[in-house]
Amino acid sequence: MTKRLFTEKEQAQLKRNPHVRSVSNKAITYTDEFKRLFINENKKGKLPRTIFEEAGLDAELIGIKRIHSAGKRWRGAYREHGDEGLQDTRKTNSGRPLERELSLEEKVLRLEAKNRLLQAENELLKKLGSTRKADVEEEIKLVTKQKFELIRQTIEKYQLNRLVHYLCETIGVSRSGYYNYFHEKSVRKRTVRNIADEKVRDIILKAYHFRRRKKGARQIKMTLKNQYHIIYNLKRIRRIMKKFNIFCPIRKANPYRRMAKATHEHRTCPNLLQRQFKQGVAGKVLLTDITYLSYAHGKRAYLSTIKDAETNEILAYEISDKITLDIALNTLRQLKRNHSHFAKDAFIHSDQGFHYTNPQFQKLVKKMKLGQSMSRRGNCWDNAPQESFFGHLKDEIDLKTCETLHDVKREVRSYMLYYNHYRGQWNLKKMPPAKYRQHLLQVA
Repeated sequence: MTKRLFTEKEQAQLKRNPHVRSVSNKAITYTDEFKRLFINENKKGKLPRTIFEEAGLDAELIGIKRIHSAGKRWRGAYREHGDEGLQDTRKTNSGRPLERELSLEEKVLRLEAKNRLLQAENELLKKLGSTRKADVEEEIKLVTKQKFELIRQTIEKYQLNRLVHYLCETIGVSRSGYYNYFHEKSVRKRTVRNIADEKVRDIILKAYHFRRRKKGARQIKMTLKNQYHIIYNLKRIRRIMKKFNIFCPIRKANPYRRMAKATHEHRTCPNLLQRQFKQGVAGKVLLTDITYLSYAHGKRAYLSTIKDAETNEILAYEISDKITLDIALNTLRQLKRNHSHFAKDAFIHSDQGFHYTNPQFQKLVKKMKLGQSMSRRGNCWDNAPQESFFGHLKDEIDLKTCETLHDVKREVRSYMLYYNHYRGQWNLKKMPPAKYRQHLLQVA
């Protein structure tokens, strides 16, 4: 319906027409006789505008949208109920509350109904984990459909059919919304949608459990595309995950602390990288660092990796139960064995830990004809992609079942294969690192 309002002058003009019962600034009420006239003339093939104008009603003043809306409403009522559907029954069946003082019995009944509804609401909030304490900043709130269900349960349990309007008003929902929610058509639509969502959930779970690695919504989207050739909207995946309580792994705060500080005998290097991680060439910027892995009742293993900043591929790694210089040297030697050719002006970037400032490490770097760069002291952001990789690795590997260092090595080896060759990455055109490296070589 048009939002145009009638002026007082226009209302007076419309009221003079015998086919108009009443007029407000927003709406017109027509007589039942005019509605029947409209249906009869419309059956003969006359247009709604022509019928109104022949009845002395100004179509331009009323508005074409109002005319078509009224005609559609009357035709529908006539098809469903005949002449009775054209009668105005609002005076006899308005549904409005009586303008009288409630009796004591009615007041008590309303208070009891309100009390029972609030009790049911509190019970549901407890199940959802809400405490409603003053010091809790984010209180759990019920969504509208949960409120409708609460009203329905309270009404059925205590036989309060006559207090639907009051209960809806108490809990803050509309009565029309309540009735529409439980209408047969709405229930049927929800059932069809739930069945469709369950099918999508099963497909998402396949990607979620792919190669037994935890995944969030974006990782699931890329896995579906790369492994199953299925494309889902990211919002749809998140909606299904929320609906069926499929939780993505939460990134935990990294407890890693520098294991050693640079000493006076060790030489630091300038920060050649300056956080320019993506330089458009694979094999030019190599990032390295060491982290720890906890397993089997407090035991620790240490993981050293070298990562290509352009492709995010792990080029070499070493696992040890000791954090000696050998773990960094062995990682470099493995890099030399696996990758003998690097881009022009390639360099390795690290923090200022004693492994990387050690003369032996720096000598081996020069022997491999690589440059060396270091982050500023105590600034993890200067090596952010490497730190990010460690965070994802700790979220996604399963060390709970590892009892020995050999078990840890097996689990990490499995993850490195998955990470390099199967785990799509959003910023790598949704490709795994190894595939993205091949893509760069083809483009070059």
